[in-house]
Amino acid sequence: MTSTIALLFGGRSGEHGISCVTAGGILGAIDRERYDVVAIGITRQGRWLHVSDDPADWQLHGETPPEVPADGDEVLLPAVTKTPGAPVPLRVVRDGRVEPLAEVDAVLPLLHGPYGEDGTVQGALDLLDIPYVGSGVLASATCMDKTATKAALDAAGIASAPSISVHEDEWAQRTEEVTGSVRERLAPPWFVKPARAGSSLGVSKVTDPAELEHAVKTAFAEDPLILIEQGVAGREVECGVLQGRGGDAPRTTEPGEVIVGDDLDFYDYESKYFGKGTVSIQVPAALPDGAAERVREVAARAFTALRLEGLGRVDVFVTETGEVVVNEVNTMPGFTPSSMFPVLWENMGMDYTSLISDLLEQARTRRIGLR
Repeated sequence: MTSTIALLFGGRSGEHGISCVTAGGILGAIDRERYDVVAIGITRQGRWLHVSDDPADWQLHGETPPEVPADGDEVLLPAVTKTPGAPVPLRVVRDGRVEPLAEVDAVLPLLHGPYGEDGTVQGALDLLDIPYVGSGVLASATCMDKTATKAALDAAGIASAPSISVHEDEWAQRTEEVTGSVRERLAPPWFVKPARAGSSLGVSKVTDPAELEHAVKTAFAEDPLILIEQGVAGREVECGVLQGRGGDAPRTTEPGEVIVGDDLDFYDYESKYFGKGTVSIQVPAALPDGAAERVREVAARAFTALRLEGLGRVDVFVTETGEVVVNEVNTMPGFTPSSMFPVLWENMGMDYTSLISDLLEQARTRRIGLR
């Protein structure tokens, strides 16, 4: 028997286009003999539309990512919670009429950034008892907010880079005081980041204190809450994590390394997705003896401490002394066929199609609600 899966992508965040590219990859690889697929695109305005499930419609063309069209047949969620164990009836408004769309067994939310990866969509699905892939509300919200992530990691005894969080109002009222605090408490270089954005959107590396104000304004354009973080001298390494089966410990990959060339300050948005600069990905990373095991151990601890479910990618720095410092935890990491997360699992013997199936089967069997 086949299961019916709703792919949810697009969304209101600045990562709308990357989410659509991810959907194209999934649509091209999902096992169609096991899963019937309903493609649901969320427009930049927040409308849920029934869209094409043809992978060719969601490919990156040059530097122009695809986009969910503003108009189309609107998808209606059920008005009440479903019967436990039963599929979820979705309807669609087509030519002015409300018609049945599909009976869905689970949702795969391929959403990055705010209004999707931050617990908002997860909360909407929880309200209707709809099973879905990935972390729940608390873990999603915590990992979306870098300040909350750091607080949770610190409570678990897991190292992250020293930082200061600043709200836009605080910066406007106390610019000189905040700047002085940054200089006093954090050694340069500094990385200025939106607290609740992904894909390195709005991130700047600051080596000259005179550039701090411009970097702060760039980050505020994405989020009124930002993080000014002390740079860590180390190798940038990433580890994929999957939830353990049947209550087992989290499964981890051999780490992979992002090697950034001298023509880039850091691994930014353009270099991640549009081929800017010299970047190479080494999987597995050629780390000193014992370092890979420490990375995997820290990644599993972070996954558990932050209460992630389904999947996650834990990005760390490995310093010259062998310390593992967590940089970021992603609850819905990049998931195109060439993204680091699937590549890491392919290195472990799990191909892209099998990885998708693993996640969908987790979702179909996850516990729903607090009953």
